Amino acid sequence: QVQLVESGGGLVQAGGSLRLSCAASGRSFSRYYMGWFRQAPGKEREFVAGISWSGDLISYSDSVKDRFTISRDDAKGTVYCQMNSLKPEDTAVYFCAVSPKYWYVPMASSEYHYWGQGTQVTVSS
Repeated sequence: QVQLVESGGGLVQAGGSLRLSCAASGRSFSRYYMGWFRQAPGKEREFVAGISWSGDLISYSDSVKDRFTISRDDAKGTVYCQMNSLKPEDTAVYFCAVSPKYWYVPMASSEYHYWGQGTQVTVSS
């Protein structure tokens, strides 16, 4: 049983930082792609950032590029998303997810098979 548990969300002022964590367990993730998505009220879930378990395929959406950094710790089975220079438009529920399509960067939520429960990020102006 694959389990993904996110943490690190919260309330922060614009310009502040948060670090999200996603602890993965239940199987080997060496041939999986790990992604972060977010969903704001009334909007579709969107791809934010992703990383292959080998670390050689990393991608960011244009809206977070140069502000967010994704990384992973193999020993801890954890993927992180460091979010800097946060803006009110970054407010959303953030989800981590796992896709079996490890050979490229899957950006559609339908390409991910396992999801965490989500963590709320609220950025005040």
